[in-house]
Amino acid sequence: MRGVNRGRGHLVIISCALSAGLLAAASPAADAAPGAPRYSPGAPGAGDPYFPDMGNGGYDVGHYDIRLAFHPETGAIDATTTILATATQDLSRFDLDFQGPLTISRLSVNGQNAAFTRSGAQELVITPPRGLRNGSTFVVSVSYAGVPQKIDDPALGLSGWVATKDGAVALNQPIGAATYYPVNDTPDDKATYTQTITVPTGLTVLANGEPGPTTTHDHQTTFRWAVNRPMASELSMLAIGDYDVTRGVTAGGLPNITAIGKSIDTKPGQGQVFNQTTAQIVQWESSVYGQYPFDSTGGILADVGVDYALETQSRPVYDQSASEVDGDLLAHELGHQWFGDSLTPVHWSDIWLNEGFATYSEWLYQEKFNNVPVQQTFAKTYAGEKDWSGEVADPGRDHIFDDLVYNRGAMALQALRVKIGDRAFFRVLTQWPTANRYGNVSTRQFIQFVERLTGRDLDSFFHTWLYQPGKPKL
Repeated sequence: MRGVNRGRGHLVIISCALSAGLLAAASPAADAAPGAPRYSPGAPGAGDPYFPDMGNGGYDVGHYDIRLAFHPETGAIDATTTILATATQDLSRFDLDFQGPLTISRLSVNGQNAAFTRSGAQELVITPPRGLRNGSTFVVSVSYAGVPQKIDDPALGLSGWVATKDGAVALNQPIGAATYYPVNDTPDDKATYTQTITVPTGLTVLANGEPGPTTTHDHQTTFRWAVNRPMASELSMLAIGDYDVTRGVTAGGLPNITAIGKSIDTKPGQGQVFNQTTAQIVQWESSVYGQYPFDSTGGILADVGVDYALETQSRPVYDQSASEVDGDLLAHELGHQWFGDSLTPVHWSDIWLNEGFATYSEWLYQEKFNNVPVQQTFAKTYAGEKDWSGEVADPGRDHIFDDLVYNRGAMALQALRVKIGDRAFFRVLTQWPTANRYGNVSTRQFIQFVERLTGRDLDSFFHTWLYQPGKPKL
């Protein structure tokens, strides 16, 4: 969920990549030979019509290794991000997304210094010493420093590196990741991550995935986190500050790491309540949506000041000024772990596939735990909705966090449930995320999936609910 607070790898691989087998750049002799590759620049955008400058072409990232030291007295960072990628064309040069006032001190490709320039709002244009052959694996290392700056978009709100009273929190949907690390910032290029973060001893660091060993030296503590399942850059997360951390497991044995900012953790026992409620909801949603897609779960309650909660992969962040636990909100963000995180839209226009399903998770939660039937919630929402303009499956760049996407997306799912019946509908809820686990999906793919599963032509139904402005007749 992104909106108002309601519901608004492996470094070993990288080191190995420096071996001769992965330094597969073309030699000058090969360039001159007949039939030699014709090198050309990678595209400076990934082709998303809502965010044409985001992402890049010509390569696919496999892993990010972010090593970062945070200095709270100034808010500055010193960092090196190392990227393992594979060329998808013969590359003469390529771009990364990197924005803000951070200064690059060194940039290398396959261990050799590479030329680079910065242009526009976020383009880091890199020219390696040699062309990169299609299919070759290469390593990019960027060292940089400075004070990261958040993005404050008039329509989409705050994202990226957000300074807090006790540290910083990075929330990257939709365009914030490049505020603190160089990245191919498109949902269509998922990768695994390691994050090694050093802070003054006494502060805590939380991130996506699973924790590694924590070490302390000279009053500095280093935290290590790893994500071993594919993750879109907009779902990466980092939280530095004063936190009370609770560790547990779900009934299914899944590690469950939750934290509450000390400034709001003023009610005794809330750490256990938050942890146990998270575990309960993950276990219940697994019974509806199929196996939980990641290797751990959890969440972070913190006073960040962004006015929304976000489904950061495996460990959502809830911006709150108090430690109360809202089951609806947890159901929404944890539902995203299947719909939005494991399954990620190809384009931002398809964001209803995230938010419609996550909002429907709230409705199912209300039915399961508060005895409010989903159809009753649908009827109330249908009657109360004031604005029926716009297309659910193409809301427009400035409207991806509107009710159009959330409420009308959930209403479309309930209308589908009535149309095809409970048995088929709940098969969709389980089989759709299972069949496409860790992939990227589109609205057209979803329609085709449902039609294959039910053996019915539903084009007219989906046109009415997803592509046609106006209030559908029931």
